Amino acid sequence: MARLADWEVGAMVQRVEEVFAASGGKATDRAAATVWLLENYGERFERLLIYAWRRHLAAALARMESVRAMDDDPHTNELTVGFADIVGFTALSNELTREKIGDLVELFEARCSDVVSTHSGRLIKSMGDAVLFVNDDPLAAFATAEGIINVIGRDKRMPDVRVGLASGSVVMRLGDVFGPPVNLAARLTQVARRNRVIVDRATADRLPVDQVEARPLPPRPVRGFGVVEPLAARRV
Repeated sequence: MARLADWEVGAMVQRVEEVFAASGGKATDRAAATVWLLENYGERFERLLIYAWRRHLAAALARMESVRAMDDDPHTNELTVGFADIVGFTALSNELTREKIGDLVELFEARCSDVVSTHSGRLIKSMGDAVLFVNDDPLAAFATAEGIINVIGRDKRMPDVRVGLASGSVVMRLGDVFGPPVNLAARLTQVARRNRVIVDRATADRLPVDQVEARPLPPRPVRGFGVVEPLAARRV
């Protein structure tokens, strides 16, 4: 809820101050601008948020019922987890202004969210320079990874990205996901080359060989998993 409130304020505060100043108020009077916002837009914004919440609630219930039909535990599911992060974000953040960093992060999250939704996945959370998503279908998850690389890494105005995919049993709690595939997907990005998709063996085995080629890479130690043989995946 705190992040939601921060998003709401961040999305509207600049425009609110512009309109407030144009109407004769002082742009520096933040308290008055806030009151003006709540009086003119508060009720409509609340209706919008409640509508969005109800739609997501209905979708969550539908997912739970479909899982319950196949398994006694509606909180556990077999999913492919994807983790995408911006290459060199720390160094990049030291070179850009705060405003440009904010614009970059916002554009990165928005584009990733669009790609995830297009391929029927779910964006679990964004962490500034990274996003975590899940999909029931490994091939759709791979298509999501490809899409993120196309709209971020292939755009010369954007930084490069790395994407890791891992499949397996995932525990779902409070809108978040937990389990080895989540951690492994994040770890795989650390060994991925720029604008490449790296997958674990479980994901590679679930991808159709006539559509996706998975080429084994040299085994390497991965924190928390011992020695792992990642695979570089690409469209045939």
